[in-house]
Amino acid sequence: MPVLTGGKERWIDMATYFMFGKYSFESFNKMGAERTDEAVSLLYKFGGQVSSMYTLLGEQDIVLIVDFPDLDHVMKASIALTKMTGISFKTSPAIAVEDFDKLITGRLHL
Repeated sequence: MPVLTGGKERWIDMATYFMFGKYSFESFNKMGAERTDEAVSLLYKFGGQVSSMYTLLGEQDIVLIVDFPDLDHVMKASIALTKMTGISFKTSPAIAVEDFDKLITGRLHL
């Protein structure tokens, strides 16, 4: 995936993360398409790309499925996004089931 690093675009491996968000009272006042655009731009600034975003019913209010080069980048982005939006995020790495199956094939003895 092409990513802008050091002012140059280059191909790097990206990891997928799920960012689960919980709205605060103050974050409700900032809702709207403009804030969504600002959030996507902020994540891009930190080296990320948004695959998709969904609002949820239940324990979490929103989930962003994003790709980042590494844990450092996604942690910085998560903190910056919380500061900007007032939404508290819990960020988890994700791996496709097919890739997970390849990782564990022949390595687990049950």
